[in-house]
Amino acid sequence: MNREIEDMRMNYTKGFLTEDSVVSDPISQFCSWFHEATNSDVIEPNAMIIATVDKDNIPSARTVLLKEIDPEGFLFYTNYNSDKAKEISNNPNVSLVFLWKEIERQVRITGVAEKISTERSELYFHKRPKGSQIGAWASPQSTIIDNRDILEERQKAIESQYKNVDKLPLPDFWGGYIVRPTAIEFWQGRPSRMHDRLRYKLVNGNWKIERLAP
Repeated sequence: MNREIEDMRMNYTKGFLTEDSVVSDPISQFCSWFHEATNSDVIEPNAMIIATVDKDNIPSARTVLLKEIDPEGFLFYTNYNSDKAKEISNNPNVSLVFLWKEIERQVRITGVAEKISTERSELYFHKRPKGSQIGAWASPQSTIIDNRDILEERQKAIESQYKNVDKLPLPDFWGGYIVRPTAIEFWQGRPSRMHDRLRYKLVNGNWKIERLAP
């Protein structure tokens, strides 16, 4: 098995990344790459890994979905009682990773997460399919449950309660975060592992572009 893993490798040849090919604002640059990803064969280009740290400095990572790109950052939504939300409450420094392997690109974001307004969360919540709204109410995210039947029973009870309602009320334990970036790295695969890495770093309120060795 290890021999098979050792022999797994690809030679990246689909692009390059130079200082002359990027714009001065990293979020605008992200939007450009995201547009290319959505118009390629990338599956769920808005899927991103978010890494947080708990009170014992133990890191944890999981996949969530980017739901909005704001001039000031990146938005996602979750249960405020979830592990990730508790960890953000304790330490708001987070890291995001987008991997678009079909176009041989990766974006790494370091930033600070903070809750958005209830009004903004409610606006998005009511845009979700009704089933997703029900799911938000039904799942006590990250808590230990005895079996799946508990979830399904909660789901059925909420479906019955709101059977004649298109828009459920926003749960007080559910909402969004914006991750305000302090650094964003754009990675483009290149042949022979000589990859391109350009990092935007926020210095005294201005973005500085640095090239990193692969």
